[in-house]
Amino acid sequence: MTTRPSHRLRVATAVLGMTVGLVLAITVMDDGLGASVRLTLAQDLGIVLMGVAGCGLVGYGVTPVLARAARAFTGSVEGYARRIGGQDFLLGALGALVGLGAGDLMSSPLSQIPVVGHILPTITSVTLGYVGVVLAVRKRDDIWTLLARARPPREAGAMAPSAPPRSRPKILDTSVIIDGRILDVCRTGFIEGELVVPGFVLEELRHIADSADVLKRNRGRRGLDILNRIQKELSMPVTVYERDVGPGLEVDSKLLRLAMLLGGQVLTNDYNLNKVAELQGVAVLNLNELANAVKPVVLPGEDMTVHVIKDGKETGQGVAYLDDGTMIVVDGGKKYIGETVGVLVTSVLQTAAGRMIFAKPKLGEGKVHAQP
Repeated sequence: MTTRPSHRLRVATAVLGMTVGLVLAITVMDDGLGASVRLTLAQDLGIVLMGVAGCGLVGYGVTPVLARAARAFTGSVEGYARRIGGQDFLLGALGALVGLGAGDLMSSPLSQIPVVGHILPTITSVTLGYVGVVLAVRKRDDIWTLLARARPPREAGAMAPSAPPRSRPKILDTSVIIDGRILDVCRTGFIEGELVVPGFVLEELRHIADSADVLKRNRGRRGLDILNRIQKELSMPVTVYERDVGPGLEVDSKLLRLAMLLGGQVLTNDYNLNKVAELQGVAVLNLNELANAVKPVVLPGEDMTVHVIKDGKETGQGVAYLDDGTMIVVDGGKKYIGETVGVLVTSVLQTAAGRMIFAKPKLGEGKVHAQP
């Protein structure tokens, strides 16, 4: 609904217009006509009345247009002020200062240009100030990344003895949220500091939860449930980072850029993301590596009892699993499928995907007992 300006406002604008008209009429008579044309008193009064009446009517008539333009301008400024963050405002102000400073340096030579020299420095300063604001806001992520990298390392004695070192924020990946083990790990207290959930990761979880594929939909809903429990059950701070750090980039690239921006570590169990992060110098905490590190150590020559459940890839092999999911390849164990046998560990292979144990049946013992 459009509101009309009040009568008082229109009268005030009309009075202002009449004042402007009076000043213009006197200026015209003194400077424009006084030197070349001699006017009578009636002509002087006519010019004054025409200027006052004309400018007053114009002021009274354009008041609605000016009011609508003022409301639209203030509304757009308020809306932009609500959307812009504190960091963007600070960078925009700094960019404006840099642009205005560059314009001021150019004002002296520009003022020497004939005809336009009196107005060109002002136009240049305003233009460079606007360009500084736009560049600072659009390149905010690169600027903060450069500032984070240029920050000098803190010396060992610079921190007060009573002040504990600040933990680096942990940025959660989509895969580690869906996996769910991060909740139990955080409960143990081995991970400290702030947990950061990027908005684009949350959006990806929502997209997966709305998928037409049943498996994907269940995984997405599990991830949202885990995230909800992380926010409610953990005592450590959890923050949702809403700002998009790289419009148009893939989720993995955004994660790495956010980690560089915040100086944090990425929590994931994605092997490929781990390798890319190493190339870019971003710290990563891989839950799969943590799980492999805490598994019981098995050395060649040790005895163990396993239940063979299927045949292996090679001829005569059987496959068994430990309680933690470690796969055991039993050479010559195909004939023991469905049985529990004693085996002797021959070698252990550690891979990025996990650990594999190779074994062979213990001589002279055969099966321990058959699985009912």
